[in-house]
Amino acid sequence: MPNNIKTMLSVLTLIVGAVIHYFERQAGNYNLAWVVAGLAVFMVLAMWIFPETGKKNDSSS
Repeated sequence: MPNNIKTMLSVLTLIVGAVIHYFERQAGNYNLAWVVAGLAVFMVLAMWIFPETGKKNDSSS
């Protein structure tokens, strides 16, 4: 995935995570709010750290 798409997806994920975190805290669900925030950060880090799966070129046949 190109870096500009990863960047836009990362920003969108963090914004959605922050909005949900805010609304969950307003509703009184403090533990769930922190789970949402941690999950959003984990998803962004995982997207940047772990490589994409791809088709291996096996030319042994």
